[in-house]
Amino acid sequence: MEIFAGHERTTVDIMFFKYFKNNQGENSRWLFFNRNRASIDYRMTKTTYLPQFGFTEAISYNHEKLKGFAPVIVGQVLSWGVFPKAGIQYAHISKNMTVFTWLVCETLEKPDLDYFLLFRYTPKLTEKVNLFTQVESVNVFPTESTENFSFTQRIRLGIQLKKYQFGAGADFNQTGSTTFVKIYNVGGFIRHEF
Repeated sequence: MEIFAGHERTTVDIMFFKYFKNNQGENSRWLFFNRNRASIDYRMTKTTYLPQFGFTEAISYNHEKLKGFAPVIVGQVLSWGVFPKAGIQYAHISKNMTVFTWLVCETLEKPDLDYFLLFRYTPKLTEKVNLFTQVESVNVFPTESTENFSFTQRIRLGIQLKKYQFGAGADFNQTGSTTFVKIYNVGGFIRHEF
């Protein structure tokens, strides 16, 4: 769980990866990804800068012979609608590094293509303190020429003490087709791993 307080908005982000267990209590080939995000803009009025939310649930089948690649189905509920998606995912999750990415396509008419990348690296600095770095990229590519592209990058840099991480961060968003509206939010974060 992360709380990020920036100069324009505050976000709450709850995310986890979890393998379903088999009958022996070991990780099965099925990986569940869950993410819930909400943001509140400080400039909110009754009609502008309204709160936004997004719920993303994904299930992938991770056969060991595919070496981290897997087919994935995704369901998203966003502030502006519900979107079923399907595609390919890659996951590498170790003690100090996580690489999680997918390329999925909506299964609706006039679909968008989504490319998502999460990279996290937490090497040891001392016996009790780790560096915490996370880079995230969320990109939407429309298949219709009249629709907008959307590019979001999120950067976090701080330290990790046991199950807590804290530090500085920034979120950048560009939306448009030929010209882009650019929005950024710079601030600090605190995270806790349950």
